[in-house]
Amino acid sequence: MKGYCVHKDGSCAIEELPIPSYGKYEALVKMESCGVCNGTDMKIIHGVFKGIDTYPVVLGHEGVGRVVQKGDGVTSFEIGDLVILPFNADMPDGYTSGWGTFSEYGTGSDAKAMAAAGLDVPDFAWAQRKLPADFDPVASAMIVTFREVYSTMKRFGFEKGKSLCVLGLGPVGLSFVQFAKFIGMSPVIAIDRVPDKLEKAKAYGADLVIDNSEDADLVKTVRALCPDGIDFVLDAVGVSAFINTALSMIKPDAKVCVYGISANMSQEIDWSVCPYNWSLHFHQFPSKLAEGEAHDEIVAWIREGKLDPMEYISHVYDFEDIDKAYDNIHQKIPTMKMVIRF
Repeated sequence: MKGYCVHKDGSCAIEELPIPSYGKYEALVKMESCGVCNGTDMKIIHGVFKGIDTYPVVLGHEGVGRVVQKGDGVTSFEIGDLVILPFNADMPDGYTSGWGTFSEYGTGSDAKAMAAAGLDVPDFAWAQRKLPADFDPVASAMIVTFREVYSTMKRFGFEKGKSLCVLGLGPVGLSFVQFAKFIGMSPVIAIDRVPDKLEKAKAYGADLVIDNSEDADLVKTVRALCPDGIDFVLDAVGVSAFINTALSMIKPDAKVCVYGISANMSQEIDWSVCPYNWSLHFHQFPSKLAEGEAHDEIVAWIREGKLDPMEYISHVYDFEDIDKAYDNIHQKIPTMKMVIRF
């Protein structure tokens, strides 16, 4: 099969790899789509993703595929089922799995069958779930992000009636804005420098949008709406300096939340500008068990027409043209979620 690999020098290419093997409680999945993650993928390409330092790496972790074979212990999946978040850890010698679903095949585990057999279930298996048969595989790649965001909101402690300021409005930041309004947070403030993304945030219910390329004092603008400060300020893109920006906005006992993964692993923090009591919460690697627990509610929102994954997808490329997606990022072309179609 073919897989998309990045080498130590940052060069990327589609290369020949073996089809992954699968066990008694696993299914072989033929990939149909996989989302491009600007944060994780680019940091792996640039060699700055914490925990991955052995190359070449097979990229891709936002996949959707269809079951083509399965082990005799699998009861949750049938041949032809659409499955979200298959991975490919079965790498040949010399290769490292960056979850590996920019490949033609991956594997999915049946967590329920493993648990029923008294086996230890790896965390990731709980997130490998069946999708409704009529869901579009390309649109469904966005569900990976939706589940990550919704489960992370619960980890941060977001709740109805609390204020939120979101710094950075990619697909992740916009999902936080939309879901915050779903659960009744208010006011929700959205900050970015791309007009189209600010308009989307407004459409998703943001109470205030701020263009930080034009607003010379965004903290003053935020304080005009929330004089006592904000309950939660979120870095959704991975800019370490946003921590200090957030500290200027928060109220006593508030929380600064960091979700975006920064290439910079250190930051000098100036807490002279904030209240005495506050907390800093990093949650950059969502629990797959928690993602699995968020699955049914996300699917229900889509079924109800409350949530449309295609609104978040700006580009779809065939696998053979995957380099075009990364060229967009290198050239700083504004995008939303880009999805690779197999």
